[in-house]
Amino acid sequence: MTATPLSNPQPLSGWGRVMTSVANFVPAHHAEEMSQYIRSAGSRGVLARGLGRSYGDAAQSGGATVFDMTTFNNFTLDPETMTVTADAGASIDSILREIVPLGFFVPVTAGTRLITVGGAIAADIHGKNHHLDGSFGAHVLEITLIDGLGDIRVLTPASPEFWATIGGMGLTGVIVSATFTVIPIQSSYISVDTERGKDLNDVMSRMVERDDEYKYSVAWIDSVATSGRGVITRGDHASLEECKLEGVANPHDYDPKKIATAPGLVPSGLLNRWSVRAFNEAWFRKHPAHREGELQGIGGFFHPLDGVQEWNRIYGPKGFLQYQFQVPDSAGYLVELALRKLREVGTLSFLTVLKRFGPSNEGMLSFPQPGWTLAVDIPAGIPALGRTLDELDALVAAEGGRLYLAKDSRQSPSMFARTYPRLDEWREIRDRLDPNHVFVSDQSRRLAI
Repeated sequence: MTATPLSNPQPLSGWGRVMTSVANFVPAHHAEEMSQYIRSAGSRGVLARGLGRSYGDAAQSGGATVFDMTTFNNFTLDPETMTVTADAGASIDSILREIVPLGFFVPVTAGTRLITVGGAIAADIHGKNHHLDGSFGAHVLEITLIDGLGDIRVLTPASPEFWATIGGMGLTGVIVSATFTVIPIQSSYISVDTERGKDLNDVMSRMVERDDEYKYSVAWIDSVATSGRGVITRGDHASLEECKLEGVANPHDYDPKKIATAPGLVPSGLLNRWSVRAFNEAWFRKHPAHREGELQGIGGFFHPLDGVQEWNRIYGPKGFLQYQFQVPDSAGYLVELALRKLREVGTLSFLTVLKRFGPSNEGMLSFPQPGWTLAVDIPAGIPALGRTLDELDALVAAEGGRLYLAKDSRQSPSMFARTYPRLDEWREIRDRLDPNHVFVSDQSRRLAI
C-alpha cells in the first residue's frame, strides 16, 4: 500500500480528549464509495467513526482515511417482526425518537444515546440490563460489512466472522448496516425503585440479592467517601396502568432535550476535592433512603448526562479517562480496593458506576463476563495515576478480569493479550476478512492488535 495525501485533514480524538491525531476525514455516502477507498487504501489504512463517544483512541487513526459514518444514517422499523434495520451511522438517539412513541425500545442502551448503530456493534455496548439480556450483539440478527478487499459480506450469528465483528472495534471491516430486534413497551416511562446503601458492602449485597427481580439495575458509588456508600436505582418499563395512576397525560411522549451546554473553557482547578466532595454529598442526599414506583422518563433514567451538551469539557483542557474493569464475583473485593487506591492518589470522580454482568456472548473481543463492572471517570494529569492504574491492571488480570476497549486509552499490549484469551482466534478471522490489515486505529497500533 502507498501513502495517501490527506485531502481533508482533521484532528480527531475520543470523548476523553486525552489524545488527538490527524486523519483524512471523509463523509460516507454509499457502500461502493467506501469500497473504492478501501481498495486503494494507503499505508495508514482506513477506519470507520461514528459519533466519537469511545473515550480513548479507538475511533481515530493518525494519517489514515477515517469515514464519517454519521452521514450514512437511514433506518426502518418493522413492527410486525419487531426489528430495526439501520445504516451504521444511524444514532440510537434518532432511532429512539421514532420507535418509542410507537411502543418499542432498543434491546440494550449504553449510558448515552448519542452513539451509532455501527459503534454499538463494534464496541458491543452493554447497559443496565446485561444481567438479564446481555449486550447489544446478542440482539443483532444480521450485519452488512465491507471487508478488507472492498467486498460486501452479509454476516449472521451462524458465522465466526459475525462474532469477530461484535466487539471487534471496527477492525474486521466497515459495518454498513445491521438488523437488530427491539422490545415492545407500553409507555416511555420507567417505574423506578431507589435505595441508598450505607457502604460499599451494603450496596453490593443488595445488588446480588435483588438485581434479578428487575430488568434494569445500576448503582452510583460515592468514590470520595471512604465508606463507598452508594445509591441503587432499579426499574422496569412502566405499564399504561401505572402511568394512568400517576396522572401521566401522554404515556408515549418522548422528547429528550438538552438542558445546558458545558462551557468551552473550564479552568483546570474547577474539579477539586471540595467541589467533588460537595457534589457527591448532594447527589447522595438527593436520593431517598427508600422509594418505590417513581416514574422517570427514559432520558432521565438511562441517559442523564446527555442533557448537558459536551459535558466532557468540565474536566478541563487536560481531558479525562475512564477506567472500567470487569471481574468475576470471586474477585469482588477488587471493587473496594480499586476505589481505595484511586482515592489515595487523589482521584476526583463524581461519576462512578457499578453494575452486574450476566453471561457473555460469543464475541471474541466482547468485554462483558459474569460478575462486577466498575467504571470511574478520572481527570487526566493526576500524579502517580499511571502507576496506580498499572497496579490495578495486574490485579484485574490475575483475577481473570479485563478492561473495556471502548473506554481504554492507556492499557499495555501485554495486559490486553493476557485478558482477552480468544485474541489469536479473533486474529485468524480478522486475517481472513482483512488479509492486508487495512483497518487500523490508533488503539490497534498501541495494543498491537
